Amino acid sequence: MRVFEGLDQVEAAIGEHVGYSEWMEITQERIDAFADATGDHQWIHVDPERAAQGPYGATIAHGYLTLSLIPVLGNEVMEITGFRMMINYGTDKVRFPAPVPVGSRIRAGVELVSLERKSSGVQLISRVTVEVEGGDRPAVVADTIRMMVE
Repeated sequence: MRVFEGLDQVEAAIGEHVGYSEWMEITQERIDAFADATGDHQWIHVDPERAAQGPYGATIAHGYLTLSLIPVLGNEVMEITGFRMMINYGTDKVRFPAPVPVGSRIRAGVELVSLERKSSGVQLISRVTVEVEGGDRPAVVADTIRMMVE
């Protein structure tokens, strides 16, 4: 966990790879809960028997499930102090290059891309790459935008 104490430390680290989260196992229970929450019950996600015969040999996590885990994984990588509040402002350029099979483990790497001062606060863009343990391509690459208010 890397801790940044205030804007100056964050700004000095722009362009750096900050670190990695711990590994998180993707279980069928998590996939099923996401399917129930979103109404996306496509067989490649929720039908282990049919998915075993499909292109991935097992069920796979929804791409948006993997994307939704970025905040929890990212919180293991870095902490920023010295702001009154921080909010998720959005995400730019999201890609899903590889599937996340059930039972696999994922982790997130974070790179600080840019920082921009605005009248409403400071926007920090971080490139988050979620990788699958043993995989040769990332599962998700996304530029996340955090608004930090002093």
